[in-house]
Amino acid sequence: MANQAILVVGPSWVGDMVMAQALLKLLKERQPEIAIDVLAPAWSSPLLARMPEVRKAVVSSAAHGEIALGKRWQVARALRAEKYAQAIVLPRSLKAALIPWFAGIPKRTGFRGEMRFRLINDMHEFDERRLDQTVKRFLALGLSPDEPLPAVPHPGLVVSVANQVAVIERLRLATDKPVIAMMPGAEYGPAKCWPIDYFRVLAGMLGEAGYSVWVLGSSKDRAAGEAIARDGHARNLCGQTELGDVIDLLGACAQAVSNDSGLMHIAASVGIRVVALYGSTTPAFTPPLTGNRVLHYLAIECSPCFQRQCPLGHLRCLREILPEAVFASVGPVGRTA
Repeated sequence: MANQAILVVGPSWVGDMVMAQALLKLLKERQPEIAIDVLAPAWSSPLLARMPEVRKAVVSSAAHGEIALGKRWQVARALRAEKYAQAIVLPRSLKAALIPWFAGIPKRTGFRGEMRFRLINDMHEFDERRLDQTVKRFLALGLSPDEPLPAVPHPGLVVSVANQVAVIERLRLATDKPVIAMMPGAEYGPAKCWPIDYFRVLAGMLGEAGYSVWVLGSSKDRAAGEAIARDGHARNLCGQTELGDVIDLLGACAQAVSNDSGLMHIAASVGIRVVALYGSTTPAFTPPLTGNRVLHYLAIECSPCFQRQCPLGHLRCLREILPEAVFASVGPVGRTA
């Protein structure tokens, strides 16, 4: 397949897209001359631009969960000229497999899923016990069905120093102290979110210990950021940055304290120390892919439940992770490992 191209149909979540870079690294390691394009939602283009393995992002105009046969057909028609040798379809839905089939890509690799027998012609069995992590599921589609899984390559997003400097200047951020990033959001739902008051208390502890604190997130997290910054120990940047800016700002930080979220995975991918907080999910399934990490997970009797809202209403899995414990794992100024 030398000198040919592969189309990877990417996932719809930020964290999953970061973890998918492990597959791209595997493909490039095995076939250095291969060109890899990634079909993904428009939001992911700045993220994919930071992956050296990706030749280009192909934007899917269909919204998440939307069948949109006409839109998918139009994208597929434009892709036929690329003459891809293979498509690797990471999502297990029928919809995700439509564009490679419409585009006439001869080899279409994916897991057995929603009635995809004609759409996927290189079918892999989905073994949950063997593929017990999201990243392993992605890697498996780059292997032959009976091939053992390799060591997981860690994602590595490229930080733009020029944009980092520009964003720091635009937002008038002080960099005279080591910076801790806080990411209080989680797109999946509140059952993955450490209490905002705990973030606020932790920000106070970190400020008194000599750190600067930047709160990062989307405009949806602006109110949470304001609450964390209320006492003057943090700078709320939620909604003031694009995705590429967040990548670069995280690259300027010493450590990050984060829920299990897409930004947690981005922090891991730029090489900083990650202090990760898990509630309704588990680090056994979606760990930050870095050796430089501290995991807070209580594994109480009702977790992981993988629910968006706490079904019991108490959120003990996160409320019982106290700010003092998280502060202790961040440690003194200057610690990055």
